[in-house]
Amino acid sequence: MSDHWDVVVIGGGGAGLAAAVSAAEEGASVLLFESETELGGSTALSAGIFTAAGTSVQSGLGIDDTAEKFFQHYMDLNQWVLAPGLIRAFCENAAPTLEWLIGLGVEIPAAISGNAHQPGLAQAGVEDVWRGHVPKDQGYGLIQVLDKARRKHGIEVIFGTRVQKLIEEDGRVVGVVADDIEVPAGAVVVASGGFAQDPALVDRYFPDANKAEESLFVVAADGSRGDHLRFAQDLGASVAGDGWGLIMPTVYFQRFHHWQSGFPPKSRVNVNQNGRRFMDEDASYAVSTGIIDQQGGYGWMIFDEDARVNQTPGYADWNPERVAEEAAAGRTLRADTVEELAELIGVPAQTLTATVDRWNVQLPNGYDDDFLRHRTLRNKGAVGNPDRIGTAPFYAAKILPAELVCTHAGLEINSSAAVLGKTGVPIEGLYAAGEAGAGILGLRYVGGGNAVANALTMGRIAGRNAASFTKTDAAGVPVNSIAHA
Repeated sequence: MSDHWDVVVIGGGGAGLAAAVSAAEEGASVLLFESETELGGSTALSAGIFTAAGTSVQSGLGIDDTAEKFFQHYMDLNQWVLAPGLIRAFCENAAPTLEWLIGLGVEIPAAISGNAHQPGLAQAGVEDVWRGHVPKDQGYGLIQVLDKARRKHGIEVIFGTRVQKLIEEDGRVVGVVADDIEVPAGAVVVASGGFAQDPALVDRYFPDANKAEESLFVVAADGSRGDHLRFAQDLGASVAGDGWGLIMPTVYFQRFHHWQSGFPPKSRVNVNQNGRRFMDEDASYAVSTGIIDQQGGYGWMIFDEDARVNQTPGYADWNPERVAEEAAAGRTLRADTVEELAELIGVPAQTLTATVDRWNVQLPNGYDDDFLRHRTLRNKGAVGNPDRIGTAPFYAAKILPAELVCTHAGLEINSSAAVLGKTGVPIEGLYAAGEAGAGILGLRYVGGGNAVANALTMGRIAGRNAASFTKTDAAGVPVNSIAHA
């Protein structure tokens, strides 16, 4: 192993690999530390969707889109509480990063995708122009392509090693300490993921997740332990995104990602604590958690016996046997009539009956005047209309934000992915990306692919700028950062 590296990257997930490969493309010598025994992090566990605007995939489908439109939508959804300059840099660089990935071997056909597992272009969230790019082989496929590029560039990885601290000299980061060994570097990129796997940090930086109590479950990678926040404390770096994160609504008994847990029945209606329907049951998770929060933090998912027995077998949570077990234990409520079910969940029987009756008149006939779910089902490629909710017994399962996916508090970065000190001035030699580099994942998660696009786009910018920083001009002054990838 070399005695000195141009760039040290902390974390071998999507952001870290993108940073390492892009730094190597700039001619830098790169060393990557991964705390786990394999590469991938949370990116490898994801569907791999990538949000971007103005891409070759969109053009291949005749879709006219621009980074400017993406920026406007992104800022509006987040109520303009994010730094516009940083968000513009992200939106402008997302498409070039996607094209870079395609050039490396990622396959995204110019085809319409009806879901997060069908390669092509899908509706990511609540955008009017579809921007969710679904790659072949999901997030695992993205990691395999990036790892192939890593090996091509001869980038060394040290597995099973958690960086203990960053080395700072005269306000500049000049290396890391790992296994009590100092590793000098011209620049460091922190891409160590989020903190979803550290309950104490969740308590401090994303306490809203704890509202789910015993229903809470975490789907982030095991390495998401918040090392970046420890580095921030050590260096006096600024932390952004406090209190923000992505927690998705699920029924209380779900414990895995949907592709392990399975999916709730198409024939279902979500009602609030008054027994009234309050949402499109397939609303994007860009907005669905906020909708449920407005109803007191939880609602009830109502379905019938036909929906239970017709669940696709083989999934961990959503299967006929599991639902029956939950009902037998009294955790999922079950009754012979809708009126009796209303009494069990504590809502007016007349209201719940009217809700189910109205749902039965509309959705099985292909329209939904109240919440327009027929549009969402069509966009997701659903075949056929939902069946009526009418076969006893009837079931009610509590639905609430309970699936903790990613956390948004981290090292505050600027448009060059440089980490800022508390004065707002960049800390020389220090860059961050992904969940560790905060300011892009904001108040509202824009939709499927927001985190992956953030990780890979800002990872690429961080790697390129870290490599640039290690280069000096004739006077020995570091070369300026590359503002745009």
